[in-house]
Amino acid sequence: MATSKAFTSLLCFPVLLLPLASAATFAVTNKCPYTVWAAAVPGGGRRLDPGQSWTINVAPGTTGARIWGRTGCSFDGSGRGNCQTGDCGGVLQCTAYGRPPNTLAEFALNQFNGQDFFDISLVDGFNIGIDFSPTSGNCHGIRCAADIVGECPAQLKAPGGCNNPCTVFGGEQYCCNQGPCDPTDYSRFFKRNCPDAYSYPQDDQTSLFTCPAGTNYSVVFCP
Repeated sequence: MATSKAFTSLLCFPVLLLPLASAATFAVTNKCPYTVWAAAVPGGGRRLDPGQSWTINVAPGTTGARIWGRTGCSFDGSGRGNCQTGDCGGVLQCTAYGRPPNTLAEFALNQFNGQDFFDISLVDGFNIGIDFSPTSGNCHGIRCAADIVGECPAQLKAPGGCNNPCTVFGGEQYCCNQGPCDPTDYSRFFKRNCPDAYSYPQDDQTSLFTCPAGTNYSVVFCP
């Protein structure tokens, strides 16, 4: 999936006579020693103090979906404010994607051959470690929990996170907007630290996972 300025073909799969299925449940838990403002599209947003959880139900057939954590946030009583990382237009209840750097749990439900497709993406950089695992369906979970912020290359350092090279440098080499592109030294840094995660927009072969439609999932910050 690995969405930034580039979308892979996953998000463009046609929805062809999908079988009836129930909503998938995503249990989002904060295991960080600090507050995380969880965000989801679709789903909105929720403040999660250490140890707190939030449950989201997502309709079958949903594509282009993601869950992420925001840090360094301040919101007023009407839910307006801002976040240091992952801010989604200055609102608590997100309807738009977050601003890099942010670690993404991405998914598309009940797609080709009755499969869910899911991934962890570092294409928008990294701010919080994530575990993204099925809680049913007997399929493989994934995680990215390395100290990427602490080891971030100097050129990619950002307040509260480690940025992606497309945001920092632009250009086809890093953004992959026009066609096939290859790994770079920056994407190799992310891949070395989190082998299961997308490190650049076309990193599909080692970074995209499937479960049967109807599977439920957990997303854990700071696993």
